Formats: sequence, C-alpha cells, structure tokens
Amino acid sequence: MQLRIKAIAAAFLAFACMGASASDCPQFSPNGREPVVVNSKMRAATQEVCYSDFALLHSGITKGPLWSAEHLTASSVDEAKNNTRTNRFFVDKRLPPSESAQLSDYKKSGYDRGHMSPAGDRASQKGMAESFSLANIVPQDPSNNRRIWSRIEEAVRRLTEESGEAYVVTGPLFSGRELQTIGESRVFVPTQLYKVVYLPQRQIAFAVVVENTPTNTYTMKTVRELEAMSGLAFPGIPDELKDKRLGGLRGV
Repeated sequence: MQLRIKAIAAAFLAFACMGASASDCPQFSPNGREPVVVNSKMRAATQEVCYSDFALLHSGITKGPLWSAEHLTASSVDEAKNNTRTNRFFVDKRLPPSESAQLSDYKKSGYDRGHMSPAGDRASQKGMAESFSLANIVPQDPSNNRRIWSRIEEAVRRLTEESGEAYVVTGPLFSGRELQTIGESRVFVPTQLYKVVYLPQRQIAFAVVVENTPTNTYTMKTVRELEAMSGLAFPGIPDELKDKRLGGLRGV
C-alpha cells in the first residue's frame, strides 16, 4: 500500500512538473495559446522546449522542431540588428539522445542547418546563443536558406517594425510517403517550410510556404490552409482572420 501511495505521489509530481514547464512558454503565443498538434500521428515523442525568447515543440521522430514560436516587437527587432551572431550549434541536453539530431548528422549532408526561429530575430546574447540549438534546426537547401528564406525573414522583421509587434510560428512540412533523411540519427528533411504571422494591432494573419529546394518563389496561404497542410492548429489567432489572404510580401 505504501509503495502504491509513493507511486501515485511520484506520478502526481511528474505531472505537476510537466505543467510547470509548459507554463514557461505562453508569452510567445497570442493570448498564451500555443500551436496545437491535431494530427495524432505527429504527437509521438514530442517535447516542448522553452528558451529565453522563443519556444518550440520538438519531435523525436523527425529529430527537429514541428513548430518554433516567437513574439517580436519593433524594439526587439531594432535591438537584434546590433547583436553578434554566434554560429555555435549545439545539442540540447534536455532531449533524449536517441530523439535528437547530432552535429555529425549535418556534416557533408549537402544541407544547411536552417533556423526556424531565426538568429537574426534575437535581441539578446542569450537568445542568440540559444537559437543555435539543433532543436531549433532543420535540414534546409543551402540556396533556399541564404536567399528566398532570408528575404522572407527580413520581410517579417519589416512588418513587425511597421506594425508594432508580431507573433510568428515557423516550422517544417513533410509531404509524401518517401521522405529523405540525413545522418546516423535519420533527421527528416522537410519538403516545405512555413511561417505563420499574426499582426494583432493590424488584425492581419497569413502564412507563407516555400519548397525546400533552390527556389526563388514562395506561396501565400491563409492560416486555415496552413492548418490543413501542417496538422497543426493556431488557436491564438482569431478565427475570423484565418481565411483572409494577403497578396504577397513587400521586398521578397
């Protein structure tokens, strides 16, 4: 009986700790409502990881983030302009080694280590260093990462400065039955990448999707369309904004 009570107490403590950990991240999502994985197959081996100025949901199956969320402000974007890039990629020890990508997986893979929450958005030295966690990284086509994707990141920063603030969620999409992997850890290579942007003060929300290839084009999607494509839901974005479509991003 005593052992059973101890087991129940241990289970309760573990649950309480999980709840406390989850409550560390809501500041990066509108009204504290984080993205939700609605596709049950995607929920396996997931773990939320909180950093100082962004949070993500890591998948032990794909060995990378399913989403990475950040709350940008005009002042944080301005501060980030003078922050020094560290380029020190690392493995987050909070993740089980069997579920995490390793630095060696990317060597000679032909892919860049592509940030989901960008290094260029980080306003503090701590946030900059944390953005190089492999938990925030996916295998990305080098040309894509350095050209079209970089321009999209810059466009989102401009929008933030013009709008005052932005909630941004970035992540990979995996379509098709035969997905490519890299390294001994078998890190899944995304077929596309997405960004969901919500500008509360302007009541605008939209999504951008880019093929993970050497492309120079992108596709504008509604938030509702991106939800259907991704197996995720974005409950913090007002429902009435999810069907509105933007024509494009200035300067991209």
